[in-house]
Amino acid sequence: MKHGKKYIDSKKAIDATKQYESAEALALVCANAKAKFDETIEIHVRLGVDSRHADQQVRGAVVLPNGTGKKVRVCVFCKEDKYEAAKAAGAEFVGGQDLVDKITKENWMDFDVVIASPDMMGLVGRLGKVLGPRGLMPNPKAGTVTPDVAKAVTDAKAGKIEYRLDKTNIIHCPIGKASFGPEKLNENFNTLMDAIAKAKPAATKGTYVKSCTLSSTMGVGVPVSTAKYA
Repeated sequence: MKHGKKYIDSKKAIDATKQYESAEALALVCANAKAKFDETIEIHVRLGVDSRHADQQVRGAVVLPNGTGKKVRVCVFCKEDKYEAAKAAGAEFVGGQDLVDKITKENWMDFDVVIASPDMMGLVGRLGKVLGPRGLMPNPKAGTVTPDVAKAVTDAKAGKIEYRLDKTNIIHCPIGKASFGPEKLNENFNTLMDAIAKAKPAATKGTYVKSCTLSSTMGVGVPVSTAKYA
């Protein structure tokens, strides 16, 4: 695979054999985010668990102190008595059967987060085959199935992100934009890593956090020290 001149130059500035402290790593990532758009900064954490076992799943959600820099469109399924509260909190779309029909019949998917009150999950469950593969299915562990839909909307708008293992036991998450600068990104990084550390399954054996890499959308990965999370 051929890389561009900017990527090759960026790679020269990073010692791939070194594990950087997060603040230094993020300074390097931001300095090397040279695309013409505001690149997203991403974290990739490899854990020493086996996602095939139910007792070794790692999943949850956390509100990043400085948000993600992304405008989030929220779709809420709730009873009519909660419509106004959800809209006041900033939800773009609020409804029930009407939204289910729009998604199933029109293949409508103009939203980024789905929130549902528990009494609506029987209805929302019918959308599992549509929402599930896109990672949009509401889940109590992620705080997207809750009686307080207004608070869930507020959290989503404030920069709440969900983290979960993929099939290769890696968590991939955005932690902000390059324009945030290293300091704000480091606050987001520490908040997310603390949440992942607290979510350590009791069945875990050996090293929990095996490796961590930070990168921008088009940039080079920078290895981060995981000593304090091991």
